Amino acid sequence: MSVRIGAIDQGTTSTRILVIEPSGERHVAHAVAHRQIYPQPGWVEHDPEELIENIIACVAAAGRLDALGFDNQGESCLAWDAETKAAISPVIVWQDERTAASIARLKREGCDKVTLERAGLPLDPYFSASKLSWILKTLPEARRAHAKGTLRLGTTDAFFMDRLADQYITDVSTASRTSLMNLKSGTWDAELCQLFEVPMECLPHIVPNIGAFGALGSSQGNIPITALIVDQQAALYGARCWAPGDVKMTFGTGAFALMTTGSTIVHDEARGLIPTVAWQLPGEDMVYAVDGGVLTAGAAINWAQNLGLYDSVSDLTGFPSEPAIARGLVFVPALSGLGAPHWDRKARGAFFGLALDHGPQEAMQAVLEGIALRAADVLGAMESVTPLNGVPSLDGGLTNNRYFLQFLADVMGRPLTRSKEPEVTALGAALLAGKAVGATPRLESDGETVSPQKSAKAYQARFQKAVALTKDWAEDEPSAHASLGTAGG
Repeated sequence: MSVRIGAIDQGTTSTRILVIEPSGERHVAHAVAHRQIYPQPGWVEHDPEELIENIIACVAAAGRLDALGFDNQGESCLAWDAETKAAISPVIVWQDERTAASIARLKREGCDKVTLERAGLPLDPYFSASKLSWILKTLPEARRAHAKGTLRLGTTDAFFMDRLADQYITDVSTASRTSLMNLKSGTWDAELCQLFEVPMECLPHIVPNIGAFGALGSSQGNIPITALIVDQQAALYGARCWAPGDVKMTFGTGAFALMTTGSTIVHDEARGLIPTVAWQLPGEDMVYAVDGGVLTAGAAINWAQNLGLYDSVSDLTGFPSEPAIARGLVFVPALSGLGAPHWDRKARGAFFGLALDHGPQEAMQAVLEGIALRAADVLGAMESVTPLNGVPSLDGGLTNNRYFLQFLADVMGRPLTRSKEPEVTALGAALLAGKAVGATPRLESDGETVSPQKSAKAYQARFQKAVALTKDWAEDEPSAHASLGTAGG
């Protein structure tokens, strides 16, 4: 490989750039965190200008590049002006729940059948459509821009491309996460846009995942942009899960599992699994995947640290060999609701079985176990739909914790592979960017295999009882966000 490839990983908490040298060596040239803004309970925002500045800083730190790929944080979205390219709204992050009331109304009206049939997605504030609708209905500047014909609506990748490369585009995998794209055709769907009251003419053009997507300007060295992909699909590609049945799970802010299903759209509403586009290469059909997510994973660890349950990563080792759940202490990490297979955004996190002899160490052991048990929920649901092809590939920060990894293997009752690649998501974007210019980096072994040591499947029944209690509690209590999002419908 004689070219130098870069990949921007614009994630929920940070922006980083992975560089692959002609020798095949890979390194992160720069990484910078951005603020998490919480204007109201249930609202999560990012500053669009801060994200742009961080991208520019990452590219500047990387130096000369022959090709650049981008992966983005998925369902996060915003509005901006076509003439000035200035943001009209903040970035409304995928975790945001401000549209809960409008989503509940659509569910009462039976509209979930439409979104499931056409987009393949359930009605949920997680996806972009209701957020974009909220922006247009709530922000006067957005309405003025729409009346003037200069309103642009889209996920963050479309904003970055329009601002930095003068290309108003989004890739098909990202578009499949909006609830506005028809999953079969790969185009914006008029009925879905009408349902969410999002003007189709304000949406970006949908493109395959690799191609000639313009270049960053002269101040950034006129670097060709050759790949665009949403973050979880980037990790799927980076984990080399290219065959039907291949599955990966990435543990970041949330934990998201994807299984490649090839040309088949797999939808299992009963198990809460949703189909999505994995990627599309130019001139080829779309490759699909099935998706299941745990909405709070690494975010639960950060939350626990903010509560003072631990000080440093070293505190998350040396737990008693007997699991906390075996001693009656259970944690359900539903701090921002439950994703697959439950899809209950009203549920909230909870400890069960707390006793006077429990301290921070026991609490953290239970937190790690709760995340692992939720991950097992998702992976188990996938395995019941389609046989897994080989050993599931795991990546992300939590997989560095030996207790967590071993407990998950025990609960699953099957071997798991921990990727040795620390930047699987960025690697996926880089591999696609390289593919566009005929460059194939040398890749290392798959990673470290962790085998189950003892059966822990019996804990799942106790955990599911705790999950059911969190859902029952949410049903009994008034919604914490009942008054939010009403301006959006």
